[in-house]
Amino acid sequence: MPLHTRRALRGLAVVCALTLGAAACGSSDDGESPKNVSGKDIDAALKKGGKITVWAWEPTLKKVAEDFEEKHPGVEVDLVNAGTNDKQYTALQNAMSAGKGVPDVAQIEYYALGQFALKESITDLSGFGAAKLAGSYSRGPWSAVNQGGDKTYALPMDSGPMALFYNKKLFDKHNIAVPTTWDEYVDAARALHKADPKVYITNDTGDAGLTTSLLWQAGSRPFDVKDKTDVGISFKDKGAAAYTGTWQKLIDDKLLAPITSWSDEWYQGMAKGTIATLAIGAWMPANLASGVKSGAGDWRVAPLPQWTKGGKASAENGGSSLALPTASKNKELAYAFIEYANHGAGVQTRIKNGAFPATNTDLTSDKFQQTKFPYFGGQKANQVFAESAARVPDDWKYLPFQVYSNSVFNDTAGKAYVSDTPLADGLKSWQRKSAEYGKQQGFTVHE
Repeated sequence: MPLHTRRALRGLAVVCALTLGAAACGSSDDGESPKNVSGKDIDAALKKGGKITVWAWEPTLKKVAEDFEEKHPGVEVDLVNAGTNDKQYTALQNAMSAGKGVPDVAQIEYYALGQFALKESITDLSGFGAAKLAGSYSRGPWSAVNQGGDKTYALPMDSGPMALFYNKKLFDKHNIAVPTTWDEYVDAARALHKADPKVYITNDTGDAGLTTSLLWQAGSRPFDVKDKTDVGISFKDKGAAAYTGTWQKLIDDKLLAPITSWSDEWYQGMAKGTIATLAIGAWMPANLASGVKSGAGDWRVAPLPQWTKGGKASAENGGSSLALPTASKNKELAYAFIEYANHGAGVQTRIKNGAFPATNTDLTSDKFQQTKFPYFGGQKANQVFAESAARVPDDWKYLPFQVYSNSVFNDTAGKAYVSDTPLADGLKSWQRKSAEYGKQQGFTVHE
């Protein structure tokens, strides 16, 4: 996963990308999804050749595209970086609205898929036989691409099962055990900060992605999508109470470094040993190796702390899919590329170049699990990540306007990090703001 994929969405441009209720934001007039496309149809398209345009920011796709062209000499893949996450989504929706310039393939993060599936601006891949691949992927990513229904809106490209990345050297120095529960995590935060006031257990200034991931792990299910027009938003369940209760202690005791993730200060904090842990997706190792080079050998990976002692739940944090816009004029070639990149030989190419897979065969392979990470002192970290992937509950849902909802997180829930607003009240504010927007777009919203 690229460095920018987990950046919090801040100040998202409110263009057509966010006006989900507007008719102009529907798919363009090529929008019928193919009913049945056989392997012979795809083979014929590959033999005929042609050009497809792929919008994606993920760097490992460059080699995948080159290999695909070499395997199919008549095919040209134009790989375009139209911007990371929110910037690409804005450009994509604008192109769809204009009815021109729409790519044949688009990288879309799991949390944003609902926005495009809602207006049927991306193709249901069931007609290509994509449903038969369900057992090939870990539960979290597969649940995301079929949106909990009987349609498959994309194929998973990677995944982000969560783990606890921690500075072992720092924990050993202060004789503090690695936490296995979130209560122990709070205790460790206090012990670290008491031993050295410059050290914080982690950083957090309010991150929608981290918050939803921890709610997911805690058993909270705040978003309910009943159908295309009926959604629910509520943070009243026990899982949400567990999360806010624990995180409030960290906020109240000033145990969170007031540093934004992906900033220069963030990398410096991990390098200097003032940020001790990260609860984040399994795609993080490459970012540590390149951004915190001085930490090589100091850091390790452990299972995510649990909300109840002896628990085994995990969650996803990040991850992307490849989708086929309904406006694509070369759907057979486009699907052939998507399946090659996300299910075929392209998966191994991406793993070799640092991507974290969503495919069960790769997650459970001996080669993958026995890989030693020099950065983590030779630890076989993939074993921790693969176990985490198997423990992700597959009943999580995102809102069909989650892109917008995440963009207002810091103006609502984020207030808890910079004022006396309790985090529970901050989530209620986030709920109200998201619900207001949903109603403006024509949704029936239950709170």
